[in-house]
Amino acid sequence: MSPVDKILKAGCMKPKLRAIWDAGVAAADPVGAVERALPSVDLGDPSKLTVVAVGKAAPNMIAPVLAQLTPRKALVVTHRENQVGDIKADVMRAGHPVPDPEGEAAANAICDLAEAMGRDEHLLILISGGASAMLPAPRKGITLQDKIRVTEALLASGAPIEVMNIVRQQLSRIKGGGLARLASPAKVTALVLSDVIGDDLRAVASGPTLPPLGTPKDAIEALRSYFCWGKVGQDVRNLLHENQDLGPVPKTDTRIISSNSKSVEVMAEAAKEGKILNPPLLGDVTDASERLAALPSGLWLIGGECTVQIKGKGKGGRNQELALRMALIAEREGWPAGWTYLQGGSDGRDGPTDAAGAIVNSQTLKKMRAAGVDPVAALKDNDSYHALKAAGDLLVTEATGTNVADLGVLYKP
Repeated sequence: MSPVDKILKAGCMKPKLRAIWDAGVAAADPVGAVERALPSVDLGDPSKLTVVAVGKAAPNMIAPVLAQLTPRKALVVTHRENQVGDIKADVMRAGHPVPDPEGEAAANAICDLAEAMGRDEHLLILISGGASAMLPAPRKGITLQDKIRVTEALLASGAPIEVMNIVRQQLSRIKGGGLARLASPAKVTALVLSDVIGDDLRAVASGPTLPPLGTPKDAIEALRSYFCWGKVGQDVRNLLHENQDLGPVPKTDTRIISSNSKSVEVMAEAAKEGKILNPPLLGDVTDASERLAALPSGLWLIGGECTVQIKGKGKGGRNQELALRMALIAEREGWPAGWTYLQGGSDGRDGPTDAAGAIVNSQTLKKMRAAGVDPVAALKDNDSYHALKAAGDLLVTEATGTNVADLGVLYKP
């Protein structure tokens, strides 16, 4: 019996679920993932090597490389909340999930590095979740403001990440193989920490080293399907209608080194009594909560990433909203006391908040109402953060330095 299973039998549910979740996050440790991958990568002459790390795990991903050698150039691009520490690399900050001017400057710096590379040089790019938003590189004819409008419209629509990236790839100099084109004829190797369920490498960070997920026509259809076509600028619509052929994407060595599914497998090793939810939890949080509610009794280990349609003016994130919905369903259906549900982002951040998610149980709504908060009204206003904070049931961690989408644990007696 594992230590986690012993805690389960002792009835200490919140600490137990947190221990399982922590095991899943630890499994996505970027340092270990890169260390395991490096022996199979021919880095060549360090004086001809450029290393670029982008995303939420960028500082940790580049650390093992710099511990082994000193490349000609090293650049890290990550979000502002991330702890970087003392590393021998240039560091640039960028906005997430909405692009900003600092991110555009970082994207331009990467484009300049790639374009300057020669045939005998090597670009090693270390990619993790969040990189797509952090590297806005608008194509000719559109501006950063155009890309911000597109991102905000898609985020509010509840579009899944794959749909967002179909659109973003067609508007970027970097995404959808753009970086590989810029670096050609140099050798390009990409090590990827996947935050995309299903691990389609073209979708992680919008696939800077691989062909795009779709075409300009697909991007137009995606915007129309999620009622965003009328919310983006005319220059964006014009660019997509031009349907430019950017040419083939040069061949690269692009590989996954860790993922959401791997983290869920490690959670299962930590909790032998657990059952892995398959397929992963995707789609709108409304449908996702009903799916979870229909599960039979047991300890359920959950990977995935849901979406939220933003209709209110409150504050929260997909994990917090999903947790609040589950608390309301459990009350409605009269679940036995003892049920507990933890849902959190593996990066330690859920939406524009300081929380990773929430840990809820049969006491959550009672505490919420005692604090004067109406959970139903909060949900309608997309204000799960303040409701859960009032109950003291937010899951608050530091930025974890990794990102493999969302992880959850549900105990249903």
